[in-house]
Amino acid sequence: MSRIGKQPVPIPDQVSVDIKGRHVTIKGPKGTLSRELPSAIVVAQEGSTVKVSPENNSRIARQRHGLSRTLVANMVEGVSKGFEKRLQIQGVGYRAQAQGKKLTLNVGYSNPVEMQMPEGIQVAVEKNTEVVLNGIDKEVLGNVAARIRAVRPPEPYKGKGIRYLGEQVRRKAGKTGK
Repeated sequence: MSRIGKQPVPIPDQVSVDIKGRHVTIKGPKGTLSRELPSAIVVAQEGSTVKVSPENNSRIARQRHGLSRTLVANMVEGVSKGFEKRLQIQGVGYRAQAQGKKLTLNVGYSNPVEMQMPEGIQVAVEKNTEVVLNGIDKEVLGNVAARIRAVRPPEPYKGKGIRYLGEQVRRKAGKTGK
């Protein structure tokens, strides 16, 4: 049985949980998230906690037990505190600009790359080289950050590109002269 799945998910005071079968809806001060949990999982609210348990002792139920508990915990944290991802741009002349829900990246291509942010994701740029993403859905936030990083991933020779804040890029030695 999953060690993570055994732990109940604490619910803060300002958050409300609505459970209908495997469909979980969580409302909080930052917004509302809902999700259909995988089959073979039972969700129940016990006081100020949510308990996730496997339906039976099958292999599928045991595999999805910890995942389901983590999904519910991330939803609770998202609607109460929110999530933040920071990306850092390195390279001469590389910069970013944010206008509303649109992010414009100048990262060495002949034309700037423009990206539209999905619903629920706020984007801000600090010092032209640091992109800050905020949102309540951890999954969507991570996907948006990965798409932005994929525009120009960090390369191992000069270290130029877009990376997560604090990400270590293994550097390679270049060619040596004769």
